[in-house]
This record gives sequence, structure tokens and C-alpha cells, in this order.
Amino acid sequence: MEFSIKSGSPEKQRSACVVVGVFESRKLTLPAELLDNASGGYLADIVRRGDMEGKAGSTLLLHNVPATLCDRILLVGLGKEKEFREKEFASAIRTAVKVLNETGAFDATLFLTELQVRKRSIAWRVRQTVIAALDATYKFDQFKSKKEEIRRPLRKLTISVERRNELAPAEEGMHQGLAIAEGIALTKTLGNLPPNVCHPAYLAEQARTMAQTLQLDCDVLERDDMEKLGMHSLLAVARGSHQPPKLIVLSYKGAKANEKPIVLVGKGVTFDTGGISLKPGAEMDEMKYDMCGAASVLGTMQAVARMALPINLTVIVPATENMPGGNATRPGDIVTSMSGQTIEILNTDAEGRLILCDALTYAERFDPDTLIDVATLTGACVVALGNVATGLFANKDGLARDLQDAGDEANDRAWHMPLWDDYQELLKSPFADMANIGGRYGGAISAACFLSRFTRKFDWAHLDIAGTAWKSGADKGATGRPVPLLTHYLLQRAGKLN
Repeated sequence: MEFSIKSGSPEKQRSACVVVGVFESRKLTLPAELLDNASGGYLADIVRRGDMEGKAGSTLLLHNVPATLCDRILLVGLGKEKEFREKEFASAIRTAVKVLNETGAFDATLFLTELQVRKRSIAWRVRQTVIAALDATYKFDQFKSKKEEIRRPLRKLTISVERRNELAPAEEGMHQGLAIAEGIALTKTLGNLPPNVCHPAYLAEQARTMAQTLQLDCDVLERDDMEKLGMHSLLAVARGSHQPPKLIVLSYKGAKANEKPIVLVGKGVTFDTGGISLKPGAEMDEMKYDMCGAASVLGTMQAVARMALPINLTVIVPATENMPGGNATRPGDIVTSMSGQTIEILNTDAEGRLILCDALTYAERFDPDTLIDVATLTGACVVALGNVATGLFANKDGLARDLQDAGDEANDRAWHMPLWDDYQELLKSPFADMANIGGRYGGAISAACFLSRFTRKFDWAHLDIAGTAWKSGADKGATGRPVPLLTHYLLQRAGKLN
């Protein structure tokens, strides 16, 4: 879809469709009022009759409205005006674009972006408009032999701003939104791919392609390289699989060479059976999403490079399958991590932390300014927070606040969870430095405590996205989270968030 920014009056637009909003009190927004005035009260009469009551999610498509130059007008319900916030704004955009994509209009002019959202700038509104619009039209159908075709899909969306002095920040917001939306789409596609396609070697090849396209540095470590480095914790997870593990490293240099990078580490278990601690068969197909941490840091890297942010960013992806087999790691095995710390593996289904700990130790060589890992790590986090908020843990409260604020800004929320030393007791082992699980209670916290033992030298945060990376049910699929949170955090770090 092509996007453009424009300042103009709705009744003078010659597009195939003009989109305006109506609040639940049957109150027309200012652009709707201008159309109503030009049409001699046509819109007000429709609202007065109750054909459009302004309820959130409702729409009404009008044809041949008198004294207007557009072919159609789409009225979008906005809900209650006093409750109109970030979430309602994004929802209205998605609703509008979904309807537009089915109307047969090749182009449309959107006046919803002129709506005021408390404490949010025009750049924010345009950025979120582009992200929501492209999210609404995303499809994953490459494995369907008969694809559902839209007869005349929406090709061009013009975003209207109220004043001409808003054009420049709106343009910047549009370009940022496009980059972030592309990163989200990449993350969703990688997550949605079947595990017989998206295995560790495939992720490595995607990283190499990205590096060539975006002029990034790329290095892929093989099993022998990891053996030499002493990554026996990561390799323990890979032992049961015929697919060889990969450690993928991508680096973007947008700042001075001596500026410390921000390092993102993404869990890349491309399929998780649980290993010898085998998972139940029901919904095991969803374990292809266990690499969504990897997908999200790759999507974030793409967005950062597209935006040419003035930062240094390194992404590390430990990629493997977790399979049962004659050579698979057993419960009770003890392995030595790259850090030299020993781990008693009590449950082979707690494998994410085993691959992450070696990747986090490997990250030390980049001397990171900030280290953030992203992982579909624990079912316990889903129990605690559902699919609304990402679990956020950090060894610095300031870093946790910055990430939580970025999530609020991006409408991709996270919740700060405790990381107190009291919980470290759960990981005691009589035979090794630590166990890889901490018992039934506080599972998301004990998993974060495990990772914290490998990150004491740096400002570090852990994002548990087990509940937010994908959705189940009829519309199951990867969500692209937390790419919005991460990109907004990096925009803030780069001084580019307006």
C-alpha cells in the first residue's frame, strides 16, 4: 500500500473514498461536520435517524453524497469521546482500513488521523496510523493453493493533517511507521512459517539476506564454533535434533564506532517438543512460535536499519530445535555453560533459558551499553498476565521504566515484574551451581532469575512474550509483538521519538 500526507478540506477531496469519524453521542468530528455542511446536513440527518450511532467498530458506507467531490464517504464509529485513547485510535484505523479494502476503492483519504489523542503528537498519530493500516491488511497465505483474492484492494491511503505546519513531522512519522510495520510483518511471517521450513538454517539464511540488503555485518556460528566456545548449555538443547544449531549475529552501525551498542538477544527454538520432558500433543503445533523472540529481534533490526537510526545495534539469535531422540539431553544431566557455571537440567522443556544463557554470555564480547533478551519463555507468564501484557524484568529500575514507557507509547504494553534475590533460592541444586527450573510457583520469575545470573555485568532486561507473541483460536498466528515496544524504545534512545 502506498501512503502520502496531505493537508486539505474533506469536501474538496476527489478520492474514491473519504473517511471521517462519529462519536457514540452521535457527535460528528470536525471533518465530518465540514462534509455535513457542504452536503446540506446529509450526514447529520443519517446520524439523527440512527443509521450510524457512533459505536466503536461500527461503519457506514455512503455513496453519492450531495455537493462532495469524492465517490464515497465512510463513517467510522469511535465510541465514547471521553474514553477515546491510544487503543481506540488504533482500533478505528484498523476498522476503517479493513472496510476500505473491501469497498472496491483503490484510494482513500483518511481524516481520522486529525483526531486528538491526549498527549500524543501528530507524528505519533501518523506513525500509528501506518502501523495499524498495514497490520489490518497483512495476510499469510503463501501455503494455500487457492488464495482469497480481493477484487479491488486498497492501493493508496492519503493521511490528512489539520495544519500545513504538521506536514514535516507527519512525513517523519509516516516513514517511521512504514519501517516498523515492515519489521512487524517480517516477525509475523517468520513466526507463521511451518517448522519444516523455518528451521535454524533458514533463520540464518534470512539473516544473511537481510545483511546484504541493509548493509549489516553478519556472522553465523556453527556447532563446532559453539563447542570451542564452551556453549554446552545451548548445545544440550540441540542434541536430540537432526537440524544443526546456529548462533546468528547481526550488527548495525549507525553511530560512532566507539559508541557501545545496544544488544538484543532473541530465543530461536524453531520447534519445541519439550525434548525428553515431552509436551502434551494438544496444540503442540503452536510450538513453532517458540522462535518469536528471534523473529522479533530480527524484525526490530530491519526496522532500525530502514529508519537509519543513529545508534549501534547488535542482534544475537541462538537457534535450535528441541527434539526427543536417542542422543537427547535427559532430566538429571548436568552441563557447563559458556560462563563456567554448571546447570542441573531437571526439565528439558525449560530449554529457552539454556540457549539464552550462553547467548547472553557471548554478548559480553560486544561490551553492550544495554542488553535485552526477548523470549517466549514461560507458560507461567501467560497465567500471570494473559495475552495483554509482556512480562518485563530488569536489573535496573530505570531501564524497566524506559521499556514500560516505550510499550505504552507503542500500545504494546509490558508490566514490570519483581526480580528479588528471595526468588533465587528456588534455583538451588544439590549437584550443580543451579537447577534449570524453580518449582511450580513463580515460574516466570525464577526463569528470569536464572537469566540474571548471566547478565550481572550489564544493564539488562528480559521480556517474556509467551502470552503476547501469538494468539490461538480461529485467527491464530504471530502478532509481531514486541517489535513496536522495542522500536519505540530504540527511537527514544536515538532521540527520534516525537
